[in-house]
Amino acid sequence: MRRSTGLLLVSVLGLSATACGSSNPATPSAGAGGGAKAVTITVACQPAKSAPKERQAWDDDVATFMKAHPGVTVKSTDQQPCFDPKTFGPKLAGGQMETVFVVPVTNYNDVIGQGQALDITQYTSTIKNWNDLRPDVREMVTKDGKVYGVPNVHYGVGLVYNRALFTKAGLDPDTPPKTWAEVREAAKKIGALGAGYVGYGEYSGGNTGGWHFTQAIYGRGGSILTPDNKKAAFNSPEGKAVLQNLHDMRWVDNSMGNKLLVGWESLMMAMGSGKVGMMLGAPDVVTDVVTKFKGNVADYGITGFPEAKASLSGGEAFMINPKATPEEAKAGLEWVDFRYNTAGKGRFDFARGKAIGNPVGVPDNAVYGDSATGKAIQADREKNASLPVTNYAPYVQAAATIPPKAEPVHAQELYAILDVVMSGVLSRKDAGVDQLLTDAETKANSMLAAKG
Repeated sequence: MRRSTGLLLVSVLGLSATACGSSNPATPSAGAGGGAKAVTITVACQPAKSAPKERQAWDDDVATFMKAHPGVTVKSTDQQPCFDPKTFGPKLAGGQMETVFVVPVTNYNDVIGQGQALDITQYTSTIKNWNDLRPDVREMVTKDGKVYGVPNVHYGVGLVYNRALFTKAGLDPDTPPKTWAEVREAAKKIGALGAGYVGYGEYSGGNTGGWHFTQAIYGRGGSILTPDNKKAAFNSPEGKAVLQNLHDMRWVDNSMGNKLLVGWESLMMAMGSGKVGMMLGAPDVVTDVVTKFKGNVADYGITGFPEAKASLSGGEAFMINPKATPEEAKAGLEWVDFRYNTAGKGRFDFARGKAIGNPVGVPDNAVYGDSATGKAIQADREKNASLPVTNYAPYVQAAATIPPKAEPVHAQELYAILDVVMSGVLSRKDAGVDQLLTDAETKANSMLAAKG
């Protein structure tokens, strides 16, 4: 939702295509990055002050980059999470986005279609390993043969769990649940540890509830929409199974706690507290729980999605503000190349990550896949691993066999509708699963009809 950015998504429908200026491709200039012409760029994603070591690493990278690119000044946006649902839409509509900004996969079509991202086709060679990026993720930022972004994250959902709590509850952390029945039994044992312990955590609002409902129904083989994307398809046996299971864990087993978790941070904070046993999430959840929410680095593991017939896939890309001059655009992509796409540098400086206490070794479904760059990154990750990579072996094995499934069109509007379903089943013991789904189906179909 980066994903964790990708996990915090908002709709940008209705934004003015002219708000950020023309999307016509600029002509590259030798000035950017070469010292011939001074240029200043703004970049998103500076770590928060509450993560001082990560913030210092970022600032060090900025200094290294500027030294290697005389004449280029990098100004960082002090904002976390990197993709903020409270500010993204208004900033985009008002033409206030950074030179380099993050867009989640669900918003690619809207941002590109409304001229809010620069056509960077002629600049892709700036990303030195561009051809090593997975073709399927490159295709997602391409429209009508033109490229509008640099893929940064691609993920599949699994089951994140607290190995320490498994041990404390008498469960084997090396044998995590493979079925929903096993998840339910494990959750009961963890919930029985005492006040404040939650066996299984789930969202109920802020579009994260609907997002997790989508993850769960995909895993059971269901869909959110019909194949033509014209009608809702979630009022189905699979959708009912998702809600009934949550209802029973919440009200029969008392294994889900009694707090409604609305925004992305709420469940992540709870997971970081060491009191939550399991949650759905991609591998980067482990990284964020440790670095942003002070979880114990050795406690977390991730396994495959229970009984998965498919796994929600998603991600994010860096895009360039269409107001950028040719020099700014090229300098912005040089920053993306340095910080996010070079083995051993920036986000892939695993030796530094290990030194500052980051959970190095977590698989992240890198956008480079098994290309030469992807293999080099993975080898360096394993070399500098700060925790047992075996903690994530079940996820790696499962991810290789579970088919990915993309988020639905109009995802954010649908997630908002499905938030009501999730909130209903988790807040009211007498909530009727059938009625919740029927009401949501009616709302979804009305929204889809209005969209045409």
